[in-house]
Amino acid sequence: MAAANPHQSEDQFLCSICLDVFTDPITVPCGHNFCKNCITQHWNTGDQYLCPMCKKAFNTKPELHVNTLLSEMVGQFRDKAQQEASSSSKQPESKPGGVLCDACTGTKLTALKSCLDCLVSYCQTHLEPHLTAPRLKRHQLIHPVENLEDRMCSKHDKPLELFCQTDQTCVCVLCSVLDHLTHKFVPLKEEYEGKKAELEEKEAEIQQMIQKRRLKIQEIKDSVHLSKEAADREITEGVRVFTALKESAERGQAQLINTIQDKHKTTEKQAQAFIQELEQEICQLMKTSAEVEQLSRSKDHLHLIQGVQSVSAAPPTKDWTEVNVHQPLYEGTVLRAVAQLEETLRETMKKMVQAELKRVQQYEVDVTLDPDTANPYLILSDDGKQVYYSEVQKNLPVNPERFSVDPCVLGKQSFSSGRFYYEVQVEGKTEWDLGVARESINRKENTPLCLDEGYWSIWLRNGNEYKALDDPPVTLPLKTRPEKVGVFVDYEEGLVSFYDVDAPALIYSFTDCSFTEKLFPYFSPSNNDRGKNSAPLIISPVIVE
Repeated sequence: MAAANPHQSEDQFLCSICLDVFTDPITVPCGHNFCKNCITQHWNTGDQYLCPMCKKAFNTKPELHVNTLLSEMVGQFRDKAQQEASSSSKQPESKPGGVLCDACTGTKLTALKSCLDCLVSYCQTHLEPHLTAPRLKRHQLIHPVENLEDRMCSKHDKPLELFCQTDQTCVCVLCSVLDHLTHKFVPLKEEYEGKKAELEEKEAEIQQMIQKRRLKIQEIKDSVHLSKEAADREITEGVRVFTALKESAERGQAQLINTIQDKHKTTEKQAQAFIQELEQEICQLMKTSAEVEQLSRSKDHLHLIQGVQSVSAAPPTKDWTEVNVHQPLYEGTVLRAVAQLEETLRETMKKMVQAELKRVQQYEVDVTLDPDTANPYLILSDDGKQVYYSEVQKNLPVNPERFSVDPCVLGKQSFSSGRFYYEVQVEGKTEWDLGVARESINRKENTPLCLDEGYWSIWLRNGNEYKALDDPPVTLPLKTRPEKVGVFVDYEEGLVSFYDVDAPALIYSFTDCSFTEKLFPYFSPSNNDRGKNSAPLIISPVIVE
């Protein structure tokens, strides 16, 4: 007889049905082992002969024979367990939160098993009769649990061994034949396995949801990191630009001061030369005055007459009547310095707008005009890229989306998040409207282009009057006439910006906008103005230089 390996664990001798050490172990044809009584009851409650482990089906009920070798090994294992239990001088003490032995009278020890037949939990010592007594060996032992009464049918006082799938409740054998006769039943273990599989599937689903959220957290963190990098870049660029402007202003200031001081020094130098010359003449005149005074006191007639001729021959003095110190004009100096600073600022702004325009052009979208929204007086090109005004009204079907009064049309594409950019050629026109509009705008009446009505737009009137239709409207003193206008929208940021693409220059920005609906690109070529405004609006491809 083979000896049991002392290092073998109890799990190798557990029946997968009762989860206890084998009693009369048998081997079914597929090779799995079960207690004889367990597999018999399992097959008696089902309509197929399935192996509870691998689910292999047998056409006829297999003959059950006790596996002698396995039975001997189980016996040796039990003997060894009993010897270890009896040789142990100290019982395991109760653990916090563990199930206590119901048979202990003094200090209660931790239970090793619970018996569903006795409805009692036993420690190692009190469990021994269930391992040795033939009658008690047939009892159903499970891992220790509390509230054993909850595992018994309250009506028939039998273990809850079946699951009624009809009523979704646990029942005993008597319930299945007395109270749930027509219902569908499965063994508790089978339902357990099904529910366990559902829970595992649910757990996998939950873990997948957790993983998705962790990925989303990482995505958000990455976005914050990218935002931080972008913010640092912008701060660095801003500091660089403002430092350059500050240095330019300081250089302009220093140059202004030097210019003014140089002018003043020139004036001082001229004045000093005049003063020096005047002082020299004063000295000469004082000398002559002394000679005249001395001569006038003379009593000698001949000496006085001869002396007068000598005094009269003195060097002539300069006529200072028209001589003045030149006063420099300082006002023009300051104005020119400010103009130079303004030119530097203009060049800096141009470079910044060029860089910004390249960035927003990356969000280009392919916009086409929606004929279902076009006013009957508008003509659209076949590719949906051009629109102009016609004097002849077309006979179009009634459409709730169509503009009935205003000569307007919307883009087919709508946007409810993110960023988008497109460019419109306005060359040769004297009037036009451009921008974005929310979906719920009034399309059947003549409504003003304002924020309250759902428009964020700019327009041209009379060939040179540009205006941003903000609240209140803002007149735009543009230095050049835009021939191509870029429109950029950041939905989350609440930003709508218009650019002169060729200049390049920022025309106007609507900031802190509150978008709650879909936004559509908005176009109006306006009336023909007696042929002066017949050129079309053209949605043109973006060319990044």
